[in-house]
Amino acid sequence: MNRLDAMATLIAAVDGGSLSAASRNLGMPLPTVSRKVAELEAHLKTQLVVRTSRRLILTEAGQSYVAACRRILDEVQEAERAATGEYRIPTGYLWITAPIMFGRLHVEPVLLNFLAANPQITARLMLSDQTINIVDEHVDVAIRIGELPDSNLVAKRLGEVKWVTCASPQFIAVHGEPKTPHDLLTQNCIMFEGRYSSAVWNFGRGKAAVSLNIKPRLAVNSADAAVAAAISGAGITRVLSYQIEAAEAEAKLQRVLHDFEPEPLPVHLVYAGQANLPLKLRTFLDFAAPRLKEALTLLTKGKRRR
Repeated sequence: MNRLDAMATLIAAVDGGSLSAASRNLGMPLPTVSRKVAELEAHLKTQLVVRTSRRLILTEAGQSYVAACRRILDEVQEAERAATGEYRIPTGYLWITAPIMFGRLHVEPVLLNFLAANPQITARLMLSDQTINIVDEHVDVAIRIGELPDSNLVAKRLGEVKWVTCASPQFIAVHGEPKTPHDLLTQNCIMFEGRYSSAVWNFGRGKAAVSLNIKPRLAVNSADAAVAAAISGAGITRVLSYQIEAAEAEAKLQRVLHDFEPEPLPVHLVYAGQANLPLKLRTFLDFAAPRLKEALTLLTKGKRRR
């Protein structure tokens, strides 16, 4: 079995949605396509795809294996082009992960522009507030918010975001603006329960730092929901600065307790260190990093791109 050829056949079947589609796209007899996929499964001693009457469905093992196959074939193609001195353009499959709201607001627009400028790259953007092991999951690059643990990953700093406390102007007009963090203990608070947040709200810096165990009137599991509830006048919430960017610009929310904001959180692009980065990844890093830095700089200055 030519394993690389079998990998390419499997990817063609997955991308086409069926063995028949792979047969047509590769110009290969259907029995040959089926045999190559079956040989891979026999070699690995595990099922990679579930064949239904309409399409192929990847098993959990198949999802991980196909992601690895894409990376391997991309690297082989890259090595061949480098060896032959062929003029290279970025090609291949790029997998990116980012926090949900930051990814939707800032990463996705950059990625769409990147794909428009690089038509031979395809991409997957996975938005999740959970930390994904990018090596085990074969992810090319991740956007991480917060202090990074020690690891062998390479980190490129983009900027920073801040925890901000905010409420609607209407809520403040009725209930008054809190002057100190302890005032929150008698106010209706909206808590965002997520990857970056907890029931303990930290305020201030250094020796002036204080932590409060907030008992919320409303708890939600998404920043969007917390922001929407605050806009409606349900209470005071605490989210990351980029999460209220639009609402603040439209005067739907205003920040309170400015003088008690805690230390900002760094934002990084993170990727696995390699002797020779694939061209697709180098190109994306060169394209995305300055644009995301600019977005974070504008956000820090309280400006929005029009």
